[in-house]
Amino acid sequence: MPDANASRWLILAIISSALFLIVIDMTVLYTALPTLTHDLRATASEKLWIVNAYGLVVAGLLLGMGTLGDRLGHKRLFIAGLVVFGLASLCAAFSTTPAFLIASRGLLAVGAAMMMPATLSILRLVFIDESERAMAIGIWAAVASGGAAFGPVLGGVLLEHFWWGSVFLINVPVVMLSLVLAAWLIPGRPGNPDRKWDLTGSVLVMVGLIGLAYAIKELGKPMPSFQAVLIAGLVGGLFMTWFVRRQRRSIDPMLDFAIFLHPGFGVAVLSALVAAIALMGMELVYTQRLQLVLEMSPLEAGIFIIPLPLASFVSGPLAGRWLPRVGSRKMLTGSLLLSGLGMAGCMSLYNASVPVQMVVLFVLGAGLGAAMTAASSTIMNKAPPDRAGMAASIEEVSYELGGAIGVTLMGSILSVVYDAVLQPPAGLPPDNLVRDSLDEAMRVAEGLSAEAADNLLTLARAAFDQGFVVVMGSCAALLLLTAVTVWRRYGRVENLSSA
Repeated sequence: MPDANASRWLILAIISSALFLIVIDMTVLYTALPTLTHDLRATASEKLWIVNAYGLVVAGLLLGMGTLGDRLGHKRLFIAGLVVFGLASLCAAFSTTPAFLIASRGLLAVGAAMMMPATLSILRLVFIDESERAMAIGIWAAVASGGAAFGPVLGGVLLEHFWWGSVFLINVPVVMLSLVLAAWLIPGRPGNPDRKWDLTGSVLVMVGLIGLAYAIKELGKPMPSFQAVLIAGLVGGLFMTWFVRRQRRSIDPMLDFAIFLHPGFGVAVLSALVAAIALMGMELVYTQRLQLVLEMSPLEAGIFIIPLPLASFVSGPLAGRWLPRVGSRKMLTGSLLLSGLGMAGCMSLYNASVPVQMVVLFVLGAGLGAAMTAASSTIMNKAPPDRAGMAASIEEVSYELGGAIGVTLMGSILSVVYDAVLQPPAGLPPDNLVRDSLDEAMRVAEGLSAEAADNLLTLARAAFDQGFVVVMGSCAALLLLTAVTVWRRYGRVENLSSA
């Protein structure tokens, strides 16, 4: 085996490739959603579950998988995760029903949760020099934020030439190459068999998150079942309460809530969570509008949104380099403010010329990339040394959970506004679902006369645009409010420190 120190940058490339697959699978479906929704005849609720099953399962398992990596060895868990991820990608690519695709996405999430905590742990192992380690973490964070933003672009390129399953199938060759190189290059360290793995806690938090997400999704339906909302909300709340109490009673918890009391740690986690909510929620709605309202092809939609990931890839490492000089308070607040202004531009300039919209997307991407990198570095720097592994898991959970919340919340807001605004024309089939989603309206329009179809689609697209504006405005308000919160909370921390 080559010397680990000499091969550290190649190991970073292996880890970054795996991380890229993990984060890109959060968003690569965005440009594929209209196509696969049509081909699999998925409802609006099934469409959101296809997207969200991945993030919810990852968020529920991450904390437990970090502990399992300590027990079994991070290299072993990383390689096992690659195998699971590759097999799940094959299942997802050849899914024939929405239910099978949702299950495949859940299995993808298991593989991702096995790999993700190991990536930062392996980085800490092979990068001994602190300055090199800081640069490696900056690259890691840039891949995490830029990869998520790049997902719709890759999806658009693939769908221009292949069927929707290709967005999953492309994972397989990358997984196979990473498997060979990881087994050869990554140094193996034995795990600690005495470290406890709380499987029950992982299941509790995962069920709790899914229950709460289901309640939000059900509320977003045109005709929600309030009984289902109540049951799902109670189940989600009960399991989350059970999880919190279990962790507080545990001698060796996988989530020690005392870590949030360290100065600056909590606001950094909040920043990461909100940045992920805004990015994932915005991209879900934005890419659908490009295709369903503006009638762009998946490739055209991917190219249109490319300033967002490009800016994120550039701003991430730059933020990591400037952070020690500027400080966490100014970097987090400034990047969130920039993100909020970019999102407000998306809301108010969505009908502006293409160059203007490109500039707005670039500003938004620069802000979000800097915010995610600053949050990642701050979380790792503010955590005590004996809680570094736990801090890494919390950081990763904040991104994945934020993505799941973003898809759930913003997707539901879009559905609610669309349903409230749309007034379907007379003469539609009695069992139509045009108020369910714009996808359904387009499907109904296929069976109408040309004039009736044009009338229906004009009304449906106008309703979608109203929902789009509300979603962009909600994301902008959330980012700006968080910026103010971070500035004020950090100010209190600094005052207490100087007292």
